[in-house]
This record gives sequence, C-alpha cells and structure tokens, in this order.
Amino acid sequence: MADDNRGSLTGSLAGLRVLDFSTTIAGPHCTRMLADMGAEVIKIETGEGETMRTRPPVRNNCSTVFGQLNVGKNSLVLDLKSPRGVEAVRRLVATADVLVENFRPGVMRRLQLDYASLQALNPKLVYCSISGYGQTGPSAELPAYAPVIHAASGYEMAHLAYQPGRSRPDYCGIYHADVLTGVYAFGAISAALFQRGRTGQGQHIDVSMLESMLSLTLNELQWSQFEVKPTQRPMFGPIETSDGYVMVAIASEKTFQSLMKVIERPQWVNDPRFAKYSDRRENWASLMEGVEAWSRAVTTEGCLAALNAHGVPSSAYRTVAEALRDPQIAHRGALAEVEDGGGSFTVLNLPFRMSAARVSAAKRVSTLGEHTRAYLKETGLTEDEIAAFAD
Repeated sequence: MADDNRGSLTGSLAGLRVLDFSTTIAGPHCTRMLADMGAEVIKIETGEGETMRTRPPVRNNCSTVFGQLNVGKNSLVLDLKSPRGVEAVRRLVATADVLVENFRPGVMRRLQLDYASLQALNPKLVYCSISGYGQTGPSAELPAYAPVIHAASGYEMAHLAYQPGRSRPDYCGIYHADVLTGVYAFGAISAALFQRGRTGQGQHIDVSMLESMLSLTLNELQWSQFEVKPTQRPMFGPIETSDGYVMVAIASEKTFQSLMKVIERPQWVNDPRFAKYSDRRENWASLMEGVEAWSRAVTTEGCLAALNAHGVPSSAYRTVAEALRDPQIAHRGALAEVEDGGGSFTVLNLPFRMSAARVSAAKRVSTLGEHTRAYLKETGLTEDEIAAFAD
C-alpha cells in the first residue's frame, strides 16, 4: 500500500509489513529506518494522534519533527481500549512481519497484544519492545525518558569528568538515548528477520534504553573497574582561533609530528615533555598552550587550511545549519525534501548507501488516519461495519 516513487531500485525490506505502536522518538526512529529500507510501516495511533504531532516547528497543524520521524509510514487510527480495536490489530498481526512498541512494560499485556498473546496468531512475527530499563527486573516499570536514562546510565557524570572546573551536570537538550536505542532496535529486528529466514520462527526482542546508553561509555566502563580517572589521558577539546574554535584530534604519532610542523615547533617532537604518548598525556595542558599560541593568531579558515594541508584531523565548530550546508552532505544525497499538510521541509536520509538497494525517505507524510478505511477493509469489515467502527 505504500506510495513509492523513490527511484528504480527496490528497498532491501520491500514486501515487509510492520505494525508500529511506538510514540515519541526511539520507536518511531527505528520504524522510520525500516520504512526508508522499503518496508510497509503501519503507524497505529489514537484519534488525537501521538504527542509529537504538536512539537514545533508546526505549520497548518503539521509538525516537521513528527514528519521527520514518521515520513513514509501509513496512518491507521484505532481505539486500543475497545474490543473492536484490539480485534482489528489481531487480524492485522496475522499478516505482519514485525511489530514495534515502546509502551511501559505491562501495557501491551493488559491489552492482550503482548508477544505471548500474538505468537499463536503468527509464529513468524518479530515483536520488538523498547523500554527504559527492559521488560523485566526491579526497574522495569519505572517511567523513563531520554534525559532520565542519560543520568541513570552514568553518561552525564562521565561527560562532566571531562569539563575542567565544572561540578554540576549539564542540561540535556539532545536525546542521545532515544536515537541510539532506535538504531539498536533496528539492528536487532534485522538480525531476527535474518534468523527467521533460516528457522521460519519469529521471536521477541527486548531493547533497553539504559543498556543502549551504557554502550557509549565503553572506556569509562573499563576504567570504573580499575579506578582509572579520565584525566590520566589526553582530552580532545577546542583550540581557540582569532575568530572561533577548532577541534584537533592528535590521534597518532604521525598526526602529532605533523601538528608540530604546522605550529612551527618541530623541536617538540623530541622534547621530553611530549616525545612519547605517555609524556604528552602527563603534559597535555602545556602542549595545548603551545598549540593555542599559534592558533589564536590565525583565523578559523586559516587554521583549518594549514591543518588540512598537513593531514591533521580537524574541524571548525559548526552549527547544525552550517553542517547541513556542507558540500559533502549534498554530494552524498544526505537530505530529502518531503511534504505534509503544511508544505515542504527537509529530513535526513539514512547515513549509509547500498549499491543494489534504495535507501531514502519517502516523499510525503501521511495525514492522521489516512489509511484507516483501507486497512479496516483488509481485515474483512464491511462498509457498514467500518462506518460503525469510525463512529
């Protein structure tokens, strides 16, 4: 049923049907990825629509944030608190390959739409549950949003340890946990579908936001076991220029030697303070002072030109708007223009390309309930029954 005019290549997941009960970010991000890969994703909402439909920017009652997360999905409105709504879901489950939900553990069970209840209807169903702490355990039923998970995982305190002179954790504005968990769910679903191709059996996937966030602290996880402090290694940070800041990554001996040429301190290659990695680690502040003595005298553009000419990994600190104007983004086809009831706007495509499959966003965002009648008819309801259902 998906309206598909995204090029001549077929998506890797074409022919796959996904029932999407998820809301906000983590689940919708996962199912948007499935849609971009060609799956038919049926987003199931209440008559009011999910909360992200109200998040700005909003034009003509259409949110571009919602659109970015849900472009390419079909919209089905159902009342899951009614027996009719649950029965419609059960009929659709018989035709589905994947189900994704991110309710608090126990909600789908109370609706009799949990994996155990649906497995008999469709043994091939791959059922993915996304939650803050996992489906079972002492924390399973605690409410969880991304900022809470950031704090609970140790991520925020690990980040704070790299901020000299800071003692209070930062405010959270970017929801790493949601995006990361959605990606892990996408990977787990793909693996389960591959396994199903060999065994013919579906399975239940239990994705934890807490554990997803812990995966961002791989070094810190090891250090925590052996009392290693972050200050015992070089910390990457901004160097100041005459008109901004630049990030420089001194990741190897060759990089260090090249940087010394750029800042005209070649003698530092053999200086006892900096000659070895362990020396630089202990004298990092002095090294950075020397680098900034050079960088503060040049513009950001001049700094980058010199660093790039010598193969030193570096970048200016850019805004998102500036990053989106990078010619590399255009070259990669990283952006797609889509439409909703408020007009056109830009979304990101998936960050990978495949030589034999299409990987791109659809061209439009479905209106709330746009495909309800078609899917209800598919479940076997008559026109009169569909009319009564809508009432």
